[in-house]
Amino acid sequence: MYTRMLVAIPFAVLAMTATHAEQARPVVGRSMVATRYGIVASSQPLAARAGIAILERGGNAVDAAIAANATIGLMEPTGNGLGGDLFALVYEAKTGKLYGLNASGWAPSGLTPEFLRAKGAARTPTAEAAAAGVTEMPQSGVFSVTVPGAVAGWDALHTRFAKLPFKALLAPAIFYAEEGFPVAEVTARGWGSPGAVRLLSAHPNAKKTFLRDGRAPAAGEVFRNPDLAASLRRIVAADGRDGFYTGPTAAAVVKALREAGGTMTDADLAEFKPEWVDPIQTTYRGWTVSQIPPQGQGIAVLMMLNLMERFPLGEYGFHSPRALHVMIEAKKLAYADLLRYIGDPLFSKLPVSALLSKDRAMERAKLIDAARAQCSVEPAQLEGITTAQGNDTIYLTTADRDGNMVSLIQSNYSGFGSGIVPDGAGFMLQNRGALFTLEPNHPNTLAPRKRPLHTIIPGFMEKDGTRIAFGIMGGWNQAQAHAQFVADIADFGLTPQEALEAGRFTKGTFTGCDVQIESLVPEAARAALTALGHQLKVEGPRSNQFGWGQAILSRPDGVHLGASEPRHDGMAIPEMPEVFR
Repeated sequence: MYTRMLVAIPFAVLAMTATHAEQARPVVGRSMVATRYGIVASSQPLAARAGIAILERGGNAVDAAIAANATIGLMEPTGNGLGGDLFALVYEAKTGKLYGLNASGWAPSGLTPEFLRAKGAARTPTAEAAAAGVTEMPQSGVFSVTVPGAVAGWDALHTRFAKLPFKALLAPAIFYAEEGFPVAEVTARGWGSPGAVRLLSAHPNAKKTFLRDGRAPAAGEVFRNPDLAASLRRIVAADGRDGFYTGPTAAAVVKALREAGGTMTDADLAEFKPEWVDPIQTTYRGWTVSQIPPQGQGIAVLMMLNLMERFPLGEYGFHSPRALHVMIEAKKLAYADLLRYIGDPLFSKLPVSALLSKDRAMERAKLIDAARAQCSVEPAQLEGITTAQGNDTIYLTTADRDGNMVSLIQSNYSGFGSGIVPDGAGFMLQNRGALFTLEPNHPNTLAPRKRPLHTIIPGFMEKDGTRIAFGIMGGWNQAQAHAQFVADIADFGLTPQEALEAGRFTKGTFTGCDVQIESLVPEAARAALTALGHQLKVEGPRSNQFGWGQAILSRPDGVHLGASEPRHDGMAIPEMPEVFR
């Protein structure tokens, strides 16, 4: 009872949002980190510490986010790096405004479905697909590469908000790239997985950059990447994006892709610009929940919440079969609409307002049958979207003592990326183009300089002056994991640490009744879900199938609470006040 009181008092602002009676809570493996100063939560402690070093040198939350992202790109190349895309939500304390940034790259000029078919590069994933003439995007290699957006994202964030020069922000990443760092445990497992080693071994530059004597670095082994340090130094020398999208780095990118038969041009890189966007929002149990607008899957989070809002999940109880059933069924309905309607809004008009309508959600919620699972609510399968399985991503979040907050996600998409490492670059190009469809007349059909439907999403939620920047990575897992996180806080009164550690479900497919679920969900609840028709695959606790998350909660009294879940190597690290400066 004493422990429960310790939890209840500082988090009363959360507990009061729940509509349930006292109930069981998850058993957590770590406490939140509390501070009145800045804080950074990242899946790499050394990267989080790099962000804190920037705060302690007078930088703000945006400065810290750029520094942490640059460092994690070195330390976790399995999921991100200079060759990937970036999205961010930035809360500016002095104005109370939330900004959205879409720094996802476009397809190269000349890359069309007709080009791929003429080259014999369009995949036929199954014999049945081949017989039907159905093809899909290549999942790796030169034709899966889109323009990397991350560095342009840093530049846009830096221009609008940052206080320190790139020379300071990239210094930690450059130091570790040249001097080396010990590889973290979970990262080493992914780096050394058979699929990753196979991909890296198949490409000479990738092998040279990321393997040592044909093997991945072991946990605790010191790894260096001097080529990446050189790429970062070119960004510093140009004070931003021109050190990447023009000059030697850009030339190496275009050369590597052209030699592999690709269509990317110098202009595709030089002319790319990220987009500042207004976040899309919904309300859920009094919280305002924000996401980046399409072409990402963030809209599916909000659609799920609008459906879940029609049911008293708090009364059902945390990890109850009734609550889990509603959330699983809401996922199916939301993702069906995501696939049917979402693509690059610069190429087609998307019905965002209609999809987020509360009235529409009320009607759609009637399709959720409390007595059984629905195995088919999706539209016809779209090859190249529903069959793509990328889930290698990083998420980090920062807050400074002034209350500014950043929710940032960055990714190469899957399995290190495309397999292509430009000469002397030290990073792999992403395979994000794998998410296009080749089906004609769809919002997400491949076209030159078009951005594909995107999986990576940063999250943000706010109620009565309490703000939470959060994210849970992992391919198509992300929207459903975000919705579960929000429900854990808003419906069940959990803290951010409890919400991150709570057992989750994930459904990576778009048809059928199959669902993966963690053994952290009670056996009785799993049995009841099975009786409803869900076909469960039970995974062990802390499995990487359910994504990895970080969160920072900022209270109205200026206290920041950082959470980092134990499924990964991460940590939330606070800023030290000036006592030793």
